[in-house]
Amino acid sequence: VQLQASGGGLVQAGGSLRLSCLASGRTFSTNGWFRQAPGKEREFVAAMRVGTTRYADSVKGRFTISRDNAKNTVYLQMNSLKPEDTAVYYCAGRVSSGDMRNSGEYDYWGQGTLVTVSS
Repeated sequence: VQLQASGGGLVQAGGSLRLSCLASGRTFSTNGWFRQAPGKEREFVAAMRVGTTRYADSVKGRFTISRDNAKNTVYLQMNSLKPEDTAVYYCAGRVSSGDMRNSGEYDYWGQGTLVTVSS
């Protein structure tokens, strides 16, 4: 099982990026995105399972998580980016139900992709 995140890069404040996470080997009941800024702990960004999505308050209204089942790929569309969104973004998958915001309950993780937002 492998998760491969891509799509990070350097963007100016107010710009947009779309992250992708390709899953190979299995599908997951829940897919999530987390991020870790320099010197900070990893934090929840967004997650989805059938019929439900969750977003961190800091990204609500700006980020959208989606999934293309045919491509086994999960996306994170990020609009109106701010310098405080700068972080390494990780995608994750889990097979269990429970709190989608809890990183400790995810079974598989991608390698991370760096997003840098300049002011």
